[in-house]
Amino acid sequence: MGKLIKIWAWWLAAMLLPIALPCSAAETGIQGHLASVDWLKKNLTRPDLVLVDASPAPLHRQRHIPGAMLSTLFTFGPKDLPVEQIEGHLRSWGVGPGHKVVLYDQGGTYMATRLFWDLVHHGLPAERLLILDGGLSKWLAEGGAVTQEATPMPQPGTVRVTTLNPDVRVRLPEFLAATGDPRNNVMLEALQPSYYYGGAAYFNRGGHVPHATLMPSEDFFNADKTFKSRPEIQRMLDHLGIKREQQVLTYCGGGGAAAVPFFALKFMLDYPNVKLFQESQMGWLQDERELPVWTYGDPHLTRDTPWLKAWASPMLKAFGLSTVSIVDVRAAGAFQLGHVPLAVNLPAQVFSSHRQSPATLASLLAQAGVDRSHEAVVVSEGGLNENSALAFLLLESLGQQKVSIFLDSTERWAELGQQVARPAAAGAASKPSAAPATAASPATPATPATPYAAVPRTGLLVSDPASKQGRYPKVYVASGPRLPSRAPEGRVLHLPYTQFLNADGTPRPAKDIWNSLDKAGVPRYAEIVVFADTLGEAAVNYVVLRMMGFADVKVWAPRDL
Repeated sequence: MGKLIKIWAWWLAAMLLPIALPCSAAETGIQGHLASVDWLKKNLTRPDLVLVDASPAPLHRQRHIPGAMLSTLFTFGPKDLPVEQIEGHLRSWGVGPGHKVVLYDQGGTYMATRLFWDLVHHGLPAERLLILDGGLSKWLAEGGAVTQEATPMPQPGTVRVTTLNPDVRVRLPEFLAATGDPRNNVMLEALQPSYYYGGAAYFNRGGHVPHATLMPSEDFFNADKTFKSRPEIQRMLDHLGIKREQQVLTYCGGGGAAAVPFFALKFMLDYPNVKLFQESQMGWLQDERELPVWTYGDPHLTRDTPWLKAWASPMLKAFGLSTVSIVDVRAAGAFQLGHVPLAVNLPAQVFSSHRQSPATLASLLAQAGVDRSHEAVVVSEGGLNENSALAFLLLESLGQQKVSIFLDSTERWAELGQQVARPAAAGAASKPSAAPATAASPATPATPATPYAAVPRTGLLVSDPASKQGRYPKVYVASGPRLPSRAPEGRVLHLPYTQFLNADGTPRPAKDIWNSLDKAGVPRYAEIVVFADTLGEAAVNYVVLRMMGFADVKVWAPRDL
């Protein structure tokens, strides 16, 4: 008898298993929370299915899938509806405790995913929600029927909504704190690049929140309006360095487009900690503290006089509080005539001549007193130029923790009322350029030598441009005034670095640089290899692309260059 009971229990469990399994395993045409057009055609008349059109009302009235209810729940922005009102909407659609709710929009938009987020945020279990993959566009392409007739009101549903789900929403205080910890948090902006780089603005200021990663909602869709595959979306995330262990906070202008990456990461790729910032830029810019926005992807790759005066001051240095090393790459003669206090002199020619000997270059930096854990600020004749960019590139290749370029000249430093240091020793100018000179005066003693443990970054300088394919195809960017006689095989774009700089060598506004890159066809998902007749020319575009936030930029540096 006991054996028969066990057999019966096993049979019953096997019969019930499809009910307990996720939709992706139990029904053909369902992948996670995405339903295919074919699946909906076969299940459209199921009594336990509620179909909701999340499109704007005028589009719904033009045509909609038969039986679809019009959503009036689309409430993107800082407006919150009472839980009782949400429950009333759901009941008006006929939703009961056992119903499956299928959401759709025109296809390739954020309407359905935003409604999905609204419902999950208001406590509806996610396992009861599906999105029609490709929306109405895919439905029509596969011969699905549409109508203009209003859907009759169903019998009121009995679903209950009692509490909000705090796990899917981030509010301003937490979002603001996260921008200060980009190592553990990703602020993912779902707007187009024109907004990210400040060329367009929904509100009073263009740009993005500090440390934000650009990933427009359009990136998640195929040409037929369906979502890209999970492996392809994962490849994009890997390229941008968005890790599963990080908290991902999605935002846009008013909380709509942000729902697309929210849905993709949390409900397609199962990223564990994803939240949507409903107020988005609207809430950020309305804050009375005038919270900052950036236009470059990383504006802190350049510095100016007020910043350098504050953080590299002799007073902070005397108390051991300054974490800045100033590296002046001008010729020794120019350095001796006057320089920023506490700067050390390592001419660009020294960087160039020792680029294939990292150990020697590290030894020279150590002799000069450059600390690898500091931010190394490169000082030159002013602006972003071949000398400052070359030093920037080679310092990064040695593993310097942070490198930036001082955009002002020493003359501009003095014009702004700052002290200019000059070596006290009469024989200082006779030192050879390969041996770095240090600033020395009674008030500011020379920087003592410190060990420089180089940790070379592999893959930044490549001797063979065709070696080792990355996640995306290579795009080669020629950076000098003319195409070099030696060019790699593949897609080559000629972008002279001068088009990205003003007459004084400062970078042009991010929106203008982006327009030039976009017009030239530089893809945001690519392994970009810059090259030129000289390493300095290539280095300038390397810095520009890094400032713009491109994720994978390398420099072709043949040994004979």
